[in-house]
Amino acid sequence: MEVALVPLTPLDIHNKEFNRGFRGYDEDEVNEFLDQIIKDYEQVIREKKEIEERVHELTEKLGHFTNIEETLNKSILIAQETAEDVKRNAQKEGKLIIKEAEKNADRIINESLAKSRKIMLDIEELKKQSKVYRTRFRMLIEAQLEMLDNDDWDHMMDYQMVAAGEDVDGENGE
Repeated sequence: MEVALVPLTPLDIHNKEFNRGFRGYDEDEVNEFLDQIIKDYEQVIREKKEIEERVHELTEKLGHFTNIEETLNKSILIAQETAEDVKRNAQKEGKLIIKEAEKNADRIINESLAKSRKIMLDIEELKKQSKVYRTRFRMLIEAQLEMLDNDDWDHMMDYQMVAAGEDVDGENGE
């Protein structure tokens, strides 16, 4: 009898019947069957070992990828938190910069207004001084004109001419 080359199933083993020989089962048939069982069992063991190795390898890869996934998720969370921190800090810094700029702008405006007021006061003071100077200058000119229009001036001029003429005569005649 020829043994099938198809791997045995538990049902095949259970249903296998052996012919009885003179001393019981046919030894060759039993040995062939046992050899087939051993061969199939060895194949099952090899396949099981390969599958276990593959499962172990895939489990390690899965663990590695799981670690990578966890690391990436943590990195994403850290990046998001960092981005939020940067955004918050930038907003705070922006508000501080704006507040400082507004404060500086107010200071500059107040300083400019104070300088403008001082300049206006200086201008008013210069106008007053100009009026006083003009008035004094006018008074001086009027006084000088009065002196020129005065008879005393004519008399003084006549006197000086006479005196100058005497000096000239006195120098020539001596």
